[in-house]
Amino acid sequence: MGLGTAGCGAFGHAGKESSIPGRSAAEGFKIGLLLPESETTRYEKFDRPLITQSVAALCPKCQVVYDNSDHDASRQRQQFEAMLAEGVKVIIVDPVDAGAIASSVSEARDQGVRVVAYDRLARGPIDAYTSFDNIQVGKMQGQALLDALSAGGDPKRGPIVMINGSPLDPNASDFKKGAHAILDGRVVIGKEYDVPGWSPGQAGADAAEAFAALGASTVIGVYAANDSMAGAVANAMRSAGVRKGTPLTGQDAELSAIRRILLGTQTMTIYKPIKPEAENAARMAVDLGLGRKVKGSGSGSGTVDNDTSSSIPARIIQPVVVTKDNIKDTVVKDGFWSVQEICVASVRAACKAAGLS
Repeated sequence: MGLGTAGCGAFGHAGKESSIPGRSAAEGFKIGLLLPESETTRYEKFDRPLITQSVAALCPKCQVVYDNSDHDASRQRQQFEAMLAEGVKVIIVDPVDAGAIASSVSEARDQGVRVVAYDRLARGPIDAYTSFDNIQVGKMQGQALLDALSAGGDPKRGPIVMINGSPLDPNASDFKKGAHAILDGRVVIGKEYDVPGWSPGQAGADAAEAFAALGASTVIGVYAANDSMAGAVANAMRSAGVRKGTPLTGQDAELSAIRRILLGTQTMTIYKPIKPEAENAARMAVDLGLGRKVKGSGSGSGTVDNDTSSSIPARIIQPVVVTKDNIKDTVVKDGFWSVQEICVASVRAACKAAGLS
């Protein structure tokens, strides 16, 4: 069966199966995987191998065709086009720019190729989506920051700085929305920045600018939307003379962030269990390729809208707050990081104090 006919007839966008069967798993087919960058540890260390392994377990004859755009939306569109030309049946895409990828998604639909939006909700006629409850992520970050500020006294006793993610990333908008839902009216937001491309360098520069403008000694906390930026912010805090132990948030449970939490230079991070997300993406892609109905799950109705399409089947996973107190029961227990990876010489004493050695 030809790729276009099989893909187009096998699965309707609203989730209805057609009488035209999809290709069998015994035949196999190509699944494209497009990830947005490699600067954040998770994509190459976890997402890519986990998705590839999950696809292999579900469809041994299927082939995963991979590319990474390194934060470049134009490059990702070119990679998407190349995969269409290569004859993929399904594309899993974590978009650099959710809006910019919409035209490529529409082209895929025209060619009978199905699209799974992964981690970030792409626009265009996508067929399925898996991610985390991103507004909840922001609320968790905001609550952790508020709790830490309150532990030190009046949370309005000085300004905080907010370092948000990329304005082109719909997840960043949700994180920001969730954080503001907790923080607005309860803290004084002295400076706030949206950081293009989640650039750590820009985040550090923005933080330094904020500390200079507000006075480093007056700043009582910093919201950083992810761990890569939090690392740069932590350096800026130290250079500017921000008080040691000043609360700082993060996200992604990066190894460097776990170490900072143990050392007291970062307050928390958000651990998003990537294995179930990767397994969801693989299952959705294989099911779409075989013409099976895809069902959503998790919070809400099990569907999402993306300003282009409605009732998109979605599988949503709950995130987890990680602090010094639960590192062992979260990222270590799940095998995300081992004690050996975390407890290098510079943090060995802190590891021992936290019960990790």
